[in-house]
This record gives sequence, structure tokens and C-alpha cells, in this order.
Amino acid sequence: MDSLVESLSQSFTVVPPTAVPAMLDCVVASTGLSHMSLFSSFLSAFPNLSKDFIKDQTHLELHQCNFLASFVSALCHILKKLVTKILHNYCTLCFGANRNALKSFIWKCFIPLTKMVHSYDVELLNQIAESFFNVVTETNTWEVVEETVVPFFLQSVGHYIGMVENEQIAVYEWSSHTILQSSSGQMNEFEIETQLYDSCPLAISCHVLSFVLSTALRTQQEAQATSKSTLKNGCFDAQKFVGNIMWDLSIMTVRMLSDSLENRSCAISFLLPCIFSSLAFRSFELSVHGKEYKFSRKFFFREIWRCCSMLLSHGPLERRDAYAILSLFFSFTQGCEDVCLSDISEEFDIRQEKEFWDEMKRGLVDKEGLVRKQTLYILRRMLHLVEGNKFCSGISAKLSNGKSSIPSGMTRRGLWAEREAESMGLEKICSSVDRCLNAQQRWESFILLYEILEEYGTHLVEAAWTHQITLLLQSLQAPINSTSERAYEGQTKDLEDIFDWLPILWERGFCHHNPQVRCFIMQSFLGIEWNNHGNCAKLVPDSFIFGPFMQGLNDPVHHKEFGVKGVYSSRTIKGAAKFLRQFASCLNLRTGVAFVRKLASVAKQQSFGRAGLMGLAESIASAACGVQKHNDCGEEWLENKLSDNGEDFLDVLRFIIECSKQHFNPNYRLRVCEKVMETAMCLVCSCDVPLEIVLHFVWAVPQEFTNHGGSLRERMQEWLSGCGKKLCGATFCSTEKLVLVSLYDFPERFISHQCSVHFITYDDEDLDAWAFEAKRWARVLFLLINDEHHVEPILMFIQHHGNSICKQKNLFEAMPLKFLILITSIIRELQIMQERSHSRETTVILEKFAVTFLLTIEELVSFANLSCSIFWSRVVMDDPKLPNSIRGKLGGPSQRRLSSSFTTAVLKAIISTKTVASVLSCCAHFKSDVLDTAFTSLWKFCLKIVSSPTCYNETEAEIFLAAYEALAPVLKTLVSTFSPLALKIIAANSELVLLNAESRSLLDSLVLSFLENINNLLAAGAMVRTRRAILMKWKWLCLECLLSIPDHALKNGVPLHGDDFFFSDAAVRCIFSDLIENLENAGEESVLSMLRSLRLLLEMFYSEKLVSAVSSCFGMDTQMMWQLVRSAWIVHVSCNKRRIAPIAALLSSVLHSSVFGDEGMHVTDNAPGPLKWFVEKILEEGTKSPRTIRLAAMHLTGLWLSNPKTIKYYMKELKLLSLYGSVAFDEDFEAELSDNHDAKNEVSLLEKSLDPELTEAFINTELYARVSVAVLFYKLKDLAKSVLPENNNGHCLAALESGKMYLLELLDSAVHDKDLSKELYKKYSGIHRRKIRAWQMLCVLSQFIDEDIVNKVAPSLHICLYRNNLPAVRQYLETFAIHLYLNFPSLVGVQLASIFQDYDMRPQALSSYVFIAANVILHANAANQPSHLNELLPPIVPLLTSHHHSLRGFTQLLLYQVLCKYFPSLDSITSENNFLEKRCFWNLKSYLEKNPDCLRLRASMEGFLGTFNPKTSVSPAGIFSNRVEELEFECVPTSLMEQVITFLNDVREDLRCSMAKDVVTIKNESFSLDGDLCSKEEMVKTNEGEVLTELHSDMAFDFQKKITLNKHEKRNTTSSSFLGNEESYSFLLEMENEDHLLYQFLRSRAVSMEKLKGNCQNFILVASLLDRIPNLAGLARTCEVFNAAGLTIADARILHDKQFQLISVTAEKWIPIIEVPVNSVKNFLEKKKREGFSIFGLEQTANSIPLDKCVFPEKMVLVLGREKEGIPVDIIHVLDACIEIPQLGVVRSLNVHVSGAIALWEYTRQQRGR
Repeated sequence: MDSLVESLSQSFTVVPPTAVPAMLDCVVASTGLSHMSLFSSFLSAFPNLSKDFIKDQTHLELHQCNFLASFVSALCHILKKLVTKILHNYCTLCFGANRNALKSFIWKCFIPLTKMVHSYDVELLNQIAESFFNVVTETNTWEVVEETVVPFFLQSVGHYIGMVENEQIAVYEWSSHTILQSSSGQMNEFEIETQLYDSCPLAISCHVLSFVLSTALRTQQEAQATSKSTLKNGCFDAQKFVGNIMWDLSIMTVRMLSDSLENRSCAISFLLPCIFSSLAFRSFELSVHGKEYKFSRKFFFREIWRCCSMLLSHGPLERRDAYAILSLFFSFTQGCEDVCLSDISEEFDIRQEKEFWDEMKRGLVDKEGLVRKQTLYILRRMLHLVEGNKFCSGISAKLSNGKSSIPSGMTRRGLWAEREAESMGLEKICSSVDRCLNAQQRWESFILLYEILEEYGTHLVEAAWTHQITLLLQSLQAPINSTSERAYEGQTKDLEDIFDWLPILWERGFCHHNPQVRCFIMQSFLGIEWNNHGNCAKLVPDSFIFGPFMQGLNDPVHHKEFGVKGVYSSRTIKGAAKFLRQFASCLNLRTGVAFVRKLASVAKQQSFGRAGLMGLAESIASAACGVQKHNDCGEEWLENKLSDNGEDFLDVLRFIIECSKQHFNPNYRLRVCEKVMETAMCLVCSCDVPLEIVLHFVWAVPQEFTNHGGSLRERMQEWLSGCGKKLCGATFCSTEKLVLVSLYDFPERFISHQCSVHFITYDDEDLDAWAFEAKRWARVLFLLINDEHHVEPILMFIQHHGNSICKQKNLFEAMPLKFLILITSIIRELQIMQERSHSRETTVILEKFAVTFLLTIEELVSFANLSCSIFWSRVVMDDPKLPNSIRGKLGGPSQRRLSSSFTTAVLKAIISTKTVASVLSCCAHFKSDVLDTAFTSLWKFCLKIVSSPTCYNETEAEIFLAAYEALAPVLKTLVSTFSPLALKIIAANSELVLLNAESRSLLDSLVLSFLENINNLLAAGAMVRTRRAILMKWKWLCLECLLSIPDHALKNGVPLHGDDFFFSDAAVRCIFSDLIENLENAGEESVLSMLRSLRLLLEMFYSEKLVSAVSSCFGMDTQMMWQLVRSAWIVHVSCNKRRIAPIAALLSSVLHSSVFGDEGMHVTDNAPGPLKWFVEKILEEGTKSPRTIRLAAMHLTGLWLSNPKTIKYYMKELKLLSLYGSVAFDEDFEAELSDNHDAKNEVSLLEKSLDPELTEAFINTELYARVSVAVLFYKLKDLAKSVLPENNNGHCLAALESGKMYLLELLDSAVHDKDLSKELYKKYSGIHRRKIRAWQMLCVLSQFIDEDIVNKVAPSLHICLYRNNLPAVRQYLETFAIHLYLNFPSLVGVQLASIFQDYDMRPQALSSYVFIAANVILHANAANQPSHLNELLPPIVPLLTSHHHSLRGFTQLLLYQVLCKYFPSLDSITSENNFLEKRCFWNLKSYLEKNPDCLRLRASMEGFLGTFNPKTSVSPAGIFSNRVEELEFECVPTSLMEQVITFLNDVREDLRCSMAKDVVTIKNESFSLDGDLCSKEEMVKTNEGEVLTELHSDMAFDFQKKITLNKHEKRNTTSSSFLGNEESYSFLLEMENEDHLLYQFLRSRAVSMEKLKGNCQNFILVASLLDRIPNLAGLARTCEVFNAAGLTIADARILHDKQFQLISVTAEKWIPIIEVPVNSVKNFLEKKKREGFSIFGLEQTANSIPLDKCVFPEKMVLVLGREKEGIPVDIIHVLDACIEIPQLGVVRSLNVHVSGAIALWEYTRQQRGR
């Protein structure tokens, strides 16, 4: 027997299970063995047979699976035979033996096999289970299953989910004791215990239980079909068995759904489908512990919904499972509501739950596509919409009633879209369409629109969206057309319900992946005429407006025209403002105000871009106007406003203004502020808001808008006074009075606040806070003051406290200091008023303040003297140990290292001296002894500070540093008001040093003592590095003031006496040496002052006006200049290239006009001199810094114009400027000039060109350098024209020679340069641009062509004309040639006429020569016109017969112009000579004039013919003012030749189309003749032909197939051109097959791409802190390579930069790039942290983790720091950890792109390892 079993077992590996029964029957018949013995042998041998290949196997091989399936099939076949024999003999004892055999099979084979089979071997498990349950079904042994299989697998499931058997509710007792008890006496209890101890896997257990239930259910259905509801065999009831197992499975399923992800997955995959299918149409009875129950669907469905509700409130995985449950529910219960098993009131319907519908709405707009698809599936199932018939609804039926007419003006795309819509049953809505839709039809329309967005392309959205939305909105005006409604129909019954669902469609449209769809949906929404739909705008939910609508408004794709031509608006912004105005006008007053405020608060909840913020501001203003206009009733407004608090609202408006300051353009910020002010004037009354909030709000508005003459000053004054609001809580007078009273009370409150404690201490931070508060108050005060009486309370306050400032009980109190801060703020506003306003009221107010200050100046000076005693009292003998809070303190503007008491003392001294200086500058125009005393006191203060001895401990050094800080503003005031008194004081001080000198240098001792003392203080080493840097800042500020004394003395008319000078030559050179030594290491705060000091020194060296400034000055030598340029270059390399002021100061200081004229500074011994070396360096670096090269071009062109002799040294640099091109537009440049006073001042000091109107128009563009050079040579030509034989001017000759030299140099490059001489290049490529730039400049230089160089120029020109060039380049070649031959008419006959004899010339070149010749004839002077006509007209005429269509048409146009000018009519011909020739020309002119084709050609050239002007075409204005805003390509207009070629190509296409139609007509006629002969055959094939014709007509216009037919290949769909044409059929069918293959390929590729996107790594790289384009582009490429989840950048506009696109190689198209501005990075990181991401930073800190030791989490965000500064401190606090890359070399940093790539690869490596 063992050998037989072994032999059969070996055969089971190859014999399929279906063949096993036959094989066993043969074996039994041949051997005579009994079935029972064979069964027992197989069962005993199973453990040994299976253990060898099951052991340590993770996956079964094919032959192993076949063995197990065949083995089980053999055992089951034997069991069937045993039962058949038993039933035949009907032996009760044998039947019991059969039950035992079946139980043995279950415990020894079936259950062990389920443990061996893995969950993914589903096919094998199904085969085993099917074989087993076939035996159970055929033998009717369900009670055995009920006793063994069901309890065991219930126990396995219970163990896995931690569920304990509950006797109260469990039908089956599945404890181990119960199972053993039911099997006692039949099997070995040890074997059963072994199986019970080792549970089966959860997935397998659930699978088997679901198999049991489905098989039992199927058995019951079969029994019911045969009218046998009960299967009798041992009194077993199959119906109760199903009910019992369903009860226990239901309880377990509910428990599993509330458990872990694995448990939920098993319940959803195995148990729920079976239970739902069982409960769909039937009810069950069950027996629990002898009691009969009825299974209730209501209870189970309610529990399922409870589980779904719980899952929906958790994370994305749980929500996804909840949607899967709901999908199963509606899949198996569809239609069950129509089957009444019991009272309908007892049924639980999920669709009656409000939470269900809310979740459906959330699911439809979920970010995950899978959730959206599941939600849509649920809705479709619930609505009984069949997938195969999506659009066949009542809507289509209504639409099909009217004929769809295609408009004649519809575009090709529109035609395709219309036909696509027709194919889906969506025609246009006619006026006769019934507007009444029932709930089902509304749902169908909703589903249709949603599916269009999710599944179809842009064309179908365009075709069907507006139709369906219009139909839905029209249906709102009619009641529901239904007498009975289902559960879901109530969701669209009322208007409010419908407007709960429509925003879902709009939201999905706003966030669609296709930008065209987003734009279309937005415009469709904004284009709705709400008044035509019953004014339903008010029904749009607020949540939709505040959320999706505002997010859509922030999408840059809707604002493509934003900012163009200085217009900061867009079609979308205007539409949004209109909608919100209409929406707000429908609200009542209180609701409307609340809506506007909540709308404004969106600014703090979202991060808005440039256009988005403007849209928000305009939307808020429009909504506010709508609220005010609709509620135009003063009493109601007054009642609401008095009880309403606008603090938060005004704070939000202030926040919007602050956000606008991130964008530098002043016009943009002005527009935002205008809208904010419009909102405030509508809804906020200034007197209803606390003064502090008003001050904050007004201060947020940029000061240039509210100063005198500012755009918003009047509007701000109206708002503050209350007259800007019609419906205000107070009248105009009372409002203004209330605000002024608050402002008058402010000073007393301000100075007395927190001053009750004596010996109060304060630091710089406190002073800054007080100054900020005082400035805000002063700004608002002077906005409201418009009359001299308004200032009386303030003047009284100043006089009262000013006269008693020294009489305070304790001078260390803060009250005097706060008073001085208020005085400073008032003087600051007075200075602004004096600069900007010159009215009588302003003058009176200024005089009143000045008189008041004069009354208090003595007390202020006394207070300052007392305060300044800390500087020279020498009370600090020892260096006290400072507290750690001071020594380790970082932050604050000064970082003083002093104790609190000393800090308070020095701050009081600084503020008091600053205030005295400010008061003196304000009163300097008065003549008073008091002022002289005050000025004398300040000068003595300066002299005393300068002569102070050196100190050697840190505290004294810090006090002296504070003294120099006080000295800087004092010197600035004293120098600006320099007077004879000041000269007298300085002279008296210098007499102490120069008693016996013949000539005195008055400032030598002062300046040299100052430098010596401050250098000694720096060298003493008593200060830390940061404090030394601050001391250097004050040093250079003071030195700048001292060096500017000669200039101010000259301006103020203060003469020197006798042989006195301000400086000696030695002193000036000493100062120069000190500046050069420190320039290389200058900090950013010191650079400007040092460069200005250098500029002042150079002016003293060379200026004739300041002849008395320096005694016996010999100027600068080359060696000094070399020192200067090298130091200046070092400081330029290290400074910020984005700041205008330092760059401009560097250029004006080093390239000073007084030095630039010295030719020795440019070339020395045939080598570059210092200035040339510096210019080369600056321009070389400027190619990487657009601002540097623009400012350099501005300054250098002005210097060259003033010194034309130096141009010859800069040919290379001129070529670089002429051919330069970089960033197209730099909006920040103009903004910085308007905002930054230093930048504006420094740029004004640069040398300017003589044509500012032209050059300033291009200051923000890449064209500026080129335009500046063009203007330079245009002006040099004007200068060269003044060269006369009797007037041999050197400048004029130099101008002429330099122009010739540069002309020949640039022309030689155009001929021989590798790039400029290329003939094959792409349009808009770099070579194309360089060619255009070169020839634009050559056109300007053509004015320098003279007799001595014309023979060099002409050959080079013809070489270039012969070459292949694009029309944009060729038009400048033609202009150059025309100008050449007009100026040198003798060359026309010699060169130009002979060129037409070359019959092998390229048509392109020949067209250019025709244009040149025609314009030479047309624009020649009267003396030369006859000769040019005779020489050039005859060779042009034959070209009218050219076979080249463009040359022929071009010649026709130009020749007609010539004939019109010289042959006006035949009547004018009087001479008989040459009459025939003239008649021929006249007839030719007549033909060209009247021929229709020629007329069409000339009509299409309107605006191009006759516009050429030889003079303006070679001027900078003519070349660069033709800028086409839409093209933005090098200022190149469309040439005449380009227009001719475009016209002729269109004509040729139309001709081909016409010919194709003629061919079709001829074929149709032949087909109709053949049709008479073959009518019988056609009748036989009528049906087939109709179908085929319809197929092909549809195929020709099938948009989805992407077949684009040529113009002449299109057929009319109503024609019969395809009838009988089998060849055409086969051709098109072949095309369709090929296209089907292409569609499948593209579809598979799209699926692959979706998988790639779905498999992206959970890694987000934050690069918003970076600004260099190469680094950002490289990081984008790296993120795409490693499939990162996203990359954040600060500005999305950088994606369109050419340099970025060149480096990224389209990587930005394949990864999500998120725009996160710098100020929003922190919020973004916090948001990602809430989403479960870990936040890491790549930064070297004290606690950084080495990269190789860091274990990265799966969800991670990595922050990269700035290129130099790294990650800011406030962001480091948000990080979870910092990582660093271990470094072994000397250089302690890596490029940020390289660092990011290394970190991203390490993350990828770790994830791959997992």
C-alpha cells in the first residue's frame, strides 16, 4: 500500500486535478482496494508528503500547487464514493463512519493545508475549498462543517482581532473546549489541540468563512428552486445555518472594521461582499442558544454606517477604506429599496443621513483621485446610472428636441468640440428647451459635468460645460417636476440644496490639472449673469467663496495679462470683483459686514501671490461697496456701526498692505493700498477704532503715498476726518474732532507711561519701540493738520516740557527721553512737509514750530551737555564684570556690551545730541544769538570727542563708541549748515596747532586727530569683532561729513581768508591711504560711506570749483589709482549684487569723471591701465549681474560721450555691451530707485546719456546697455558733424574716429565671427539674437561711413547679404545698405546695378537687393533719381517673371511703388522719344494696380508699404521704439518680406484646398454615372453601405482620435464622395487601426506615468530661501531624477527663465513645483508637520547629525538654507533635526545644489534598502 500511495503521490505533481478521479477509479478497479483503505492511506501519508516542499517556502512552485490540488481532489473523490455506497446501502453505522472520515479529512488535511497556503495563492486555495465543499454539498454533510470548520475559523479570526467569545450573542461556541467536546471520541484529541493551538492566518480564515457562507447560500437557493426549503439529513436546516453564520460574521465584521488596517482589509475584501450580497434581497432566521431570532438588516446597516463615520473622521487610509465599504454597500444593495421584505419604516437608509451627503461632497473634491472615483461610483450606483449609458438621460432627450445649428464663425477647435458633444447627446440649448427638470435629471446633469472634468479633455469642457450649467441654472426658476421623490432627490429639490452641489463642480474645475480647463471654468463661473437666474448669487455658499474661489483667484494662470504695460489687473480680477459686489449687495447690513471681514481674513489663512493679493484686495473693496450701496440708510448703519468693533478688520486690512510690500513695484503697491482704503472708507469709521489701531494702519501705508503730493493723502485725510464715508457713526466735524483730541492726548500719555519708577533703565530695543510709536503718531498728526490753529496744543506741549526738561526730579527717568523722541519725530515730518509742500499754510506751520523750538533750545542744549558728561567724565576706572545676559546678548541694532545703568546713560546722551542737532537744522534759517550759542556748543562737543584720549578696557571703549555714534548726526547737521561761525571755530582750533605756518590747513588737525584716535581705539583690542565693525561704520560716516565741509562751504558762500585751505596735500593723501587700506575689508554698512569719501577726495584732487580745498595738490598718480581699483574690485566682489546704491557709488567713485579724461589711466606702456582693467572686470562680472551691467552702461556711455578720446581703448567692451542680453525685465530695479533714498541719490550722480527719454524707457530691461551704446554713437555723430577745417576740435575728431573704428570692428565681427557668420541657426536662438543686436548697432554706426572707409565697408556688407539669414536679421542688413547707397550715390551704378546680373544668386539675397534698389530709387534726391531709375529699374523688371513666388510677389509690391511715383499717368507723356517704353511701363503699372491678386497682396501689406524712412531707421529711436509688446523679441518689428511670405503661403494653401475640392467634385460625378449601372448591387449593399458611410463620416471628424486632416483633405459630411470607393475605405480603416494602436500605446504610457507619479517618494525639498537660478534649476532636475514628491521655490515666475529651462532640461514639467514665498516657509513647514512629515534642515549647527549616521523617516521635508547665510534662526526652531555632510577638505562648504543632491540620494538609498 505504501508503494502505491507513493507512486500515486508522485503522479499528482503532473496530473491535473480534473483527471485524478478517473485515474483513481482505474487504480481501485485494477487493484481491488477498498475506498476506505485507500482514503486512510492517503490521509496518513499526507504529513510526510507535504513537509518536504512546504518547509521554509515563501511561495509554492507550480508543480507543488498542482500536487496539493490533485491530492485534495483525490481525497474528495474517495469521500464521494464512500457516501454514494453508504447511501446505496443505507447503513446508519456506515453513515457515522463517513462523518468520521470527513472530520478526519478536515482536521488532518483541509485545515493544515489552509495554514500552508499563503494568502496570495488564491487560486490554489479556491481549488482546495471548491473540492471540499463540493463533497459537503453532494453528501449533505453541512452539520460536520458547522461543528468543525466554522468554529475553527471563527476562533482563528477571533484570536487575530482580539475578540473573546461572548455566549450572549455568539451562535457558534468557538472556544477550544467547545470544539474538542464536539469532536470527542471521534479523533485523537492531541491532534485537534495541535491544530487549535496554531491559528490560521486572518486572510485565509476570512476567505474560507466567506466561501462557506456563499456555498451554503447557493445551496439554499437551489433547494428553494426545487421547493425544498429544508435539506433533511440528520435534521439539518440549511436556512438557519446561513442565518447563524451570517450573525457571527456580521458581529466580527463590525469589530474588524473598527480595528487595524489589516483587519479592515480582510473584512472589506472577503466578508463584506458576501454579507451584502446575502442581505440584498432576503432576510434570515437564526437560533441562538435555542431561541429563534430574525436577522435585521437595519441593525447591520446602521452598524456599518457607524463604522464608516468613525473611519471618515480619521486619516486618509481610513477614509479610503470607508469609501470602499460604501462602494460595496451600494454595489450589492442597489435596487433593494424597491423590494419590501418588511415595513419600509423599519429599514435603515444611509442616504437619509446628512453626514453621508456631507462626506460625499468632501469626497468629490478630495485631493486623492482614488477617493474621488470611489465617491463618483457611489453616487452613480445610488442614482441608478449605468456606466455604459452615461449621458443617455432626460437631459439629452430634452436637448435633442431642438436642432443643433453650428455657427458659421465657429473655429476648427469649436467644430470638433461641438461634434464631440453631439456624439454624447449634448447639443446646444435652444430657447424652446423646457426649463423644468426633475431631481433625477438634475443629478444626471451634475454627474455629467463632474465626469467631463475628471475624464475628458479641454474641448469637451468647452463644448458641454456652459450648456449644462446654463440648463441647471435655468431649471432653478421652476419647481421640481416630480410628485414622488426618492431619498437622494431631496438633495436637489430646493435652491439651497442645489447650491450645495454646484460649488463642488466649480472647485474641481478651479484645481484641475489642465490650466486651460481651470481658466475656462473660472471664466464660465464669472460670466454667469446672476440677474437672469433669479438673482441666485446669494445662494453661493460662503465656504466656497472663502476657500476654493479665493484659491482659484490666487492661481497665476488666470492673470496672464496682469502687470502688462503697467496695468495691475486682469479679466479674472474684474469678474471676481463684479461677482462679489453683486453677492454682497444681496446680504443685509450685519451679514454683509461680517462677510466682508471674513473675506478679508482669508489673507491671513492663505499665502497669496502677486496677482492673487491684488485680486483679493479688489474683491474686498468691491464687496464692501456692494454692502454700502445696498444698505444706503443712515439710521440702520449708525445703529449697527456704534455697536460694532472694527479693530480686527482694520488689522487685517493692515496685514494686506504689509503683504503688498513684498512686491517691489510702487504702482502695484499703490493699487493695493487704493483698494484697501476704499474698503476702509466704506465700512470703518476712524473714530470707532482705538487710536493705536489707527496709527498701526496708517503707518502700514507706504509714506510716499500719504506725504504731501502723494496719491492717497487726500483719501487718507478723508477717512481720518470721517468725510470719506457717507454713512458714518459720527458727523464729519465730530469725527475729525474726536480723532484730533485723541492725537492731542497722546503725547502726555506717551511720556508718562511706565515712568512712575525712579532710576528706570532702558536699552536700544526700548528706544526703537518708543521711536516707532512716536513716528506713527506724528505721521497721523500731520495728516490731519491743515490749519495753523490745529498745532496750538502740540506747541504748548513742546514749550511746557521743553522748558522744564532739566528740572525733572531725576534725570534718569524715561520721561525726558520720550519727550526728545517725540520732538525728533515731529521734526522728521516737518522736513518732509518742507520738501514736498510750498503752500502758505505749510510755511506758517513751519514758522510756528521753529519759533517754539527756539524758545526751548537753551534747555535742550543744557540737557544735552549734562547727558554727554558720561563721555568724558572718566568715572569708569575699573572694568566691571558684565552680567552674562549682557555679554551673551545677541540681537538689537547695537548689541552694546554695557551694564544697564551705563547703557541708559549713553542712550540718553545720544538721543539728546541727535535731538539738538535736529532742532538746529530745523531752525538754521533764523538769525539768533541763541542759535549761535547752540551751534558753538555742538562744535565744541565735536572737537572734544575728536580729541578724547584712547581707552584700554571694554567699558570705556563702548562709551567712546557711543560718543562717536552721537557725533555722526551732529556732524551731519553742522556741516550742512556750515557758516562763518563754524569757520571761525575751526580756525581757532587749528591755530593751536599751526601758530607759525604761512598758510593754514584748517581741517588737517581735526580730521587727522579724529583718524588717529579712532584707529588707536580699534588697535587697542578692547572691543569684540562685532563692535569694531559698528565703530568702523560711525568712523566712515563722520569722515564723510568732514570731507564734505569744503563743498558745503562753497554752497553756503563761506569764503576762506588769504592763503587758508581746508586740507593740505599730505593730509588728503593720508586720508586716501587710510581709506584704501580699509576698503578691502569694508562691511556692507560701511561701503557707501567709504565710497562717498573717496568720491569727495577725487573731487578735491581735480575739481576747479574746490580750488581752495587742498593746498598744492598734485592729483592722483597711476600707482594710487591701481591701489584704488584693486581694493574697489575686492569690495565689489564681496558686496550684495542686488543692491543698487553700492554698485552706483562704486562706479561714480572709481570711474570719476575728473580722472576718466586722463588717457594715462587707460593704457600704460601698451598694457591696460587701472581704469581699463577695472572696466573689464566690472563688465565681465556684469554679464552675471544684470544690474551691474546696466548701471555700468549708464555711467560709461556718459563718460565716453564726455571723453571721446578714450573710446578707442574700449572696443571689446563696447561689443560686449552691444551684444549683451540677460533678464528681460527687472521690476525690482525701478522699485528700489523709488523706495531707497541712497539708491536714488547715487544713481543721480552717475554720468547720464543725453537722451534720457529713450534710455529710461529701457532701464528695467536687457536692452538698456545696447540702447545706451546706440545713443552714445548717435550723439557722437552729432558731435563729429561740427568738425570743420578751420576749427580742428580734438573732441570732434575723436568722436568721428571712434565711430569709424567701432564700425569697422563690429562689421569685421559680423563677417568673421564664428557665431555671427553662421548661416544655419534656429529662430529665437542665441545666435539669432546676437545677429540682430550686431546689425541694429551697425545701422546706427552707418552714419560714420566716410570716403576713406566706404570701400572697406561695402564688400563686407555684400558678403553678409549673400548669406542665409532670417528676415529679422536681413531687414537690418537692408537698412544698412540703403543708407550706404543713399550717402554714396556713385556706388549705385558700380556695385548695386551689376549685382542683378548674377543669375545664380539665392532668391533670398535677390529679394533683399530688390528692396534695397527700390528704396534707393524712392528716397534718392532729385539730382540722383533719374540716374538711379535708369540703372536699377531695367534689371528689376525681369524678376516679375521669377518662378520663386515670394520673390515675384515682393518685386510686384516694390515695383508698383516705383511706378506710382514716376509714372503717374499716360497723359503726362509729351515727348515722342521712348514713347513705347513709357507706354509699356504705364500698362505694367495699370496691370499691377487693377489685377485682383495684386490688389489682395497690397491690401494684406497695409501698414508695411511706404513706412520705411531712411533717416529714422538708423536712429536709436527708430530702431528701439518699434517694440512690439506681444512679441518682446529684441525690438524687432515684422518685416515686409515676412508679411509677403505669410500671405503667399496662405494663398497657396487655399489654392491647394480648392484644387482638392475640384478633384472631389469630378470623382463624385464619375461615381454618379457609375451608380446608374450598378444600382442593383448598391441596393443589395444598402445597409452595409450606410453603416460604412456613417463610420467614415464620423471618423473624419473624430476629435478624440487625434487625426488632423489637411485643409484640402477635409470632406463635407453630407457629400457622397466615399460611396463605392473601396480603396478609400481600406485606407481609412488602416488609418483607424494604426491610430487605435497609437491610442493603446499612449494610454499605456499614460498609465505608466500615473504609476510613476503614484510611486513618488515622500520627500519634499524646500528651496524657497535660494535665489540663484542655476541652483534652483539643478535642484529641480535632481528632484525629478529621484522622483521626489515636490520642490518649493519662492517665485514661480523663475520657471519661465531661459537659464532655468536650459539647466533643468524640462524637469519642471514632471515634478510638482510649489510656490512658497520666503515669508511663508515657516507656515508651510508647520502645515507639513501637521500632515505627518518630519522636518529636517541641511545646516551645520552644534547639534547637527552627520549625514551617514542619520536614519531618514519615510515622510520627510528637507530645508535648504541661503547660499551664504544658511537657514534663518526662526526656521531652525521649527526643524525636527539638522543634518550636515561630513567634510574632510579645507574648504568648509559645498554648493547648495550639490548638498541637496547628496542628501536626496542618501534618502533614496535608505528607502531602496527598506
